[in-house]
Amino acid sequence: MNVDGTKGSATVGLRKCWAQSLGTTPKPVWNPDIDQPIDFYDGWQEVPDATNYENAFKIQWEMFIRHVVLDEAYAFDLMEGAKGVQLAEAGIDSWEQRKWVELEELG
Repeated sequence: MNVDGTKGSATVGLRKCWAQSLGTTPKPVWNPDIDQPIDFYDGWQEVPDATNYENAFKIQWEMFIRHVVLDEAYAFDLMEGAKGVQLAEAGIDSWEQRKWVELEELG
């Protein structure tokens, strides 16, 4: 995913993030008589991990097991699951159509 802002840009993958501030973004001048001397990838910096996260699926599974075994409250009901499916499907639709898609109200 790429995010462009007024003070810089960031590109994120599954496990890494790179950022480039406005101040370090190259300002090229186009000259058709020479090859581009700027390596545009050179100014990007990898953003260090601020914390280590546990596996989200494991955490939710443990929450569900506690709910079943200890009869504790559980935050995610069938409607929350339907919203998750709706969001995943909308992400695929958005990618295929190359545009924003609206989410219908579930209820």
